[in-house]
Amino acid sequence: MKEKGRTARSDLDAVLAAGFLCHLGVLVDGTPMVVPTVYGATADTLYLHGSSASRSLIQAPDGTVCVTVTHVDGVVLARSVFEHGINYRCAMIYGVPRQVTDEAEKLTGLRVLTEQAAPGQWDYARRPSRKELAATSLLALGLDEASVKVRTGPPDDGDSPDAQLGLWAGVLPLTTVRGALVPDPALPPDIELPAHLRRD
Repeated sequence: MKEKGRTARSDLDAVLAAGFLCHLGVLVDGTPMVVPTVYGATADTLYLHGSSASRSLIQAPDGTVCVTVTHVDGVVLARSVFEHGINYRCAMIYGVPRQVTDEAEKLTGLRVLTEQAAPGQWDYARRPSRKELAATSLLALGLDEASVKVRTGPPDDGDSPDAQLGLWAGVLPLTTVRGALVPDPALPPDIELPAHLRRD
């Protein structure tokens, strides 16, 4: 629906900044494949991570892909099932990605990706070895062609004949929250929680 479209670049940036999991749509041997993977975004590039053995990532640079990022904010409960809906924020990015082969850019992209999922973790954990870098595929996709749609607000049937049915209607909000940390069972008891993971 056109009214849900957003054209401001800030809307795209906000959708990308709010998450770290995307779905990569690509043709593999003529068959569509949609792969969930983590991403990291800079001002002009979306980095996508995977194994070098991943057929979808290896073949993606050969053609146009579609990457989607979606956040569900609520279930819209109307008086009529026909009017039910979802409050959401969604971005679709199109383009021909390139395989990142330069070691310096690969490290930069992996840092962007890591920091998007867990800010502060890149400087805390061990960096990838050369062998690990060789076993990792990283795609870079420009943000020049994208579509953003957003749906907010209550049901659309508040001024319809269904409003006279005497039924409750509204929004069931949904949020993603970070839960309590669960230590690795193999973790020695004297290792302290790093500052970037603490909640004050």
